[in-house]
Amino acid sequence: MITGLQKKTAQAIVKIFETGKPLGDYGAVTVIPGDTGHLSYGVSQASLTSGNLALLIAAYCDANGKYADRLAPYLSALTAKDTRLDHDQPLKSLLKEAGYDPVMRRVQDDFFDQKFWMPAVKTAEAMGIRTPLGILVIYDSMIHGSLNMMIDRTTKEHGSSLVIGEESWISHYIATRRAWLANHTNTLLRKTVYRMDELERLVRLGKWPLVLPLTVRGVAITEDMLMSAIPYRTLRLTSPMTQGDDVRELQARLNRHLSGVDDAHIRILRLTEDGIFGQKTDDALRIFQRANNLKPDGIAGPKTWEALEKV
Repeated sequence: MITGLQKKTAQAIVKIFETGKPLGDYGAVTVIPGDTGHLSYGVSQASLTSGNLALLIAAYCDANGKYADRLAPYLSALTAKDTRLDHDQPLKSLLKEAGYDPVMRRVQDDFFDQKFWMPAVKTAEAMGIRTPLGILVIYDSMIHGSLNMMIDRTTKEHGSSLVIGEESWISHYIATRRAWLANHTNTLLRKTVYRMDELERLVRLGKWPLVLPLTVRGVAITEDMLMSAIPYRTLRLTSPMTQGDDVRELQARLNRHLSGVDDAHIRILRLTEDGIFGQKTDDALRIFQRANNLKPDGIAGPKTWEALEKV
């Protein structure tokens, strides 16, 4: 049985493949000339022409995310897979902003789990693949595409995983998929052979349990990073003042905390949720930190964000 940490590790590796970041980029918007998926978005890059982008945004709107009202008018075009959206700058800017919304993060995590992770685990189990690295290989192809074709090709050439054993089959699968990618008619897919090279390296190093720390494509993955990861910037009072939707989210959470404090002086500190980290936001943050036994340094780092997640 794969543990929660092993699942996070496998997903972090695929996030590095997809966005270059082990925690992913929930606001990542990508349009690559020649890519048949066209506009793609999110931590695991839901694409327009696959229909996944429409499904993801519909789920976000159903969850009443902060940007739902502004994204809802795009649903018909997304559902129609209108490739003119590749060049819709207001939409792309809106998607990037929505990536800071905790609702969008939750929706993406749930969506990609249901769409890719759970089917990958189910496929792996049916094939007798039990190791975290073996499941990762299946999951990566579930995200990247053409999994079933590659399974059939590998099994036809080398035998099933139940017959030749998991580790042998996974090694053959990686080699088979790498050859297919390297010689693909789509030149963009040829450039993705690095995925197989990294997976082959992990096999060669015997990293079947995905024990941390690991380095993938030059990016370090640690247990502390995955278990205490909060997908927000570290925020503090600066000159010029820091601005952004994550500041606005910080202010909203601080307001919810302050509203529950039975102190007239503190209650009048209520913040304007304008997305600008000013002196009042600094004051409110320090009050929150003191109330939650955190160092009252006015810095919204991982521990403070973790506490704020509960507010």
